[in-house]
Amino acid sequence: MKLVENAAGRIVPDEINGREAVPFKGIGKHRPEGRKYAPPVPTCIDYPEDNNKVIPSLREALERCGLRDGMTISTHHHLRDGDLVSNQIFSIASEMGVKDLVWLPSASFPCNNPVIEYLENGTINRIEGSMNGPLGMFVSEGKMKGTAVLRSHGGRVQAIQDGEVKIDIAVLAAPAADAFGNAKGTGGPSATGVLGYAKADYLYADKVIIVTDNLVDLPCFPMEIEGNYVDYVVVVDKIGIPEKIVSGTTQITRSPDRLLIAELTASFLEKSGLLHNGATMQAGAGGTSLAIAVFVHEMLKKKGWKLSFGFGGSTKYMVSMLEEGQMGYILDAQAFDLDSVKSIENNPNHIPYPVFNAYNYHSKGNLTTMMDIMILGATEIDTGFNGNVVTHSDGLLLHGIGGWQNCLHARNVIIPLPLFRDRIPVIVDRVTTLCGPGELIDAVITERGIAINPRRQDLLDAVKGKGLPLVTIEELKEMAERICGRPEKAAFDDKVVAAIKWVDGTVIDAVRKVKR
Repeated sequence: MKLVENAAGRIVPDEINGREAVPFKGIGKHRPEGRKYAPPVPTCIDYPEDNNKVIPSLREALERCGLRDGMTISTHHHLRDGDLVSNQIFSIASEMGVKDLVWLPSASFPCNNPVIEYLENGTINRIEGSMNGPLGMFVSEGKMKGTAVLRSHGGRVQAIQDGEVKIDIAVLAAPAADAFGNAKGTGGPSATGVLGYAKADYLYADKVIIVTDNLVDLPCFPMEIEGNYVDYVVVVDKIGIPEKIVSGTTQITRSPDRLLIAELTASFLEKSGLLHNGATMQAGAGGTSLAIAVFVHEMLKKKGWKLSFGFGGSTKYMVSMLEEGQMGYILDAQAFDLDSVKSIENNPNHIPYPVFNAYNYHSKGNLTTMMDIMILGATEIDTGFNGNVVTHSDGLLLHGIGGWQNCLHARNVIIPLPLFRDRIPVIVDRVTTLCGPGELIDAVITERGIAINPRRQDLLDAVKGKGLPLVTIEELKEMAERICGRPEKAAFDDKVVAAIKWVDGTVIDAVRKVKR
């Protein structure tokens, strides 16, 4: 492995897990070549004439798919922290004596911590996906055999589509499926609302297994996964724990500081003119984001405005806007609460919309550049407005990228966040891990002031003299350090434990082994 300096000034490997890697060249500088990856041509000769693909167990399905050493296994994360399927795959593989698998999840959750056992015994070589908690600690301490690769949701689609990652077996949990393999996210005891992260997997994997606890009569409609792409269907007692799949109690923050941030954000959107009749918006599901959604909803009602559409992850607060007439449509890749799941099932204007369509940078346009307002979070922002979402100042892998990088391509990217967390400043000289270039982040809103990126003179002009607490990003950093002191820099080994990919597949940064 050779280390090189990329266009962002970060030292990154030019080879990852034995494959050539392209260093980040700058935003919009890398142009892909070649053609999309294509899986092998199948034939109906190999499938039942009655189209019943149900077989007795997941183990038998994996055996029929030819599970062997070194394969790449993909899963989606719609079951969230209630997932009862992913860990089973590697338990079975371990019993079979299979080694050096690559796990390609669209995200992992605390329920996936048992996977550490299979990293330790060699069943899994590496994870190419998000990791947090004990799993992130395991990787940060250099204990994983291979090098982790972290991609955004859209970057994962790009990598699968471009053949950067070849999925041998996709194991896709489905809240409802028929015997042919048609599947959807609504219905049954483990409803997730949508299956927006599974499309690239079933289109490009060599073999596809559907696992369901709700086998329905054909056709399972509307089909988010099409049976023509499915090899086997496995029926189990339970694919997920309902109360951990989605939360029926997603709560607005009660923190006075966070509520102030939310109020300032809504005020900024109004006074800058970013919020207007017909605007498009995406917000998250954290406590502050939910509060912002409530403030925005009230403004829309007061002014008689209507958002053209919102993009989800959806919450009950977005659903309220839709139902009360302040939002025309929700395009949705993920449901965060029970109200959203019900809305997807019952409201024709709440439309399942896979990240395959929304976020893929190697496509003929995507949804993010149509968004007027994008509300995002971060673990760190530096004085160049560069963002970090995967590590904190201690250097430990604690989060996945999610759709964060893809969302940076929206017209206006706003990052509301506290000035410090646990007495550690969030605004720093240089982010510990670079996940997104500062030229794509337009405003940072804290409880102690709003910093607008100097590149956005239009925004600075729009809010001038309108009573907002405007400061520079340097002033925010100084405020944080006066209160908390200057944070100690994390100490790292030379070993690269994870590579951070940009939306175009280039390497924007690398995470190194943490020194203790």
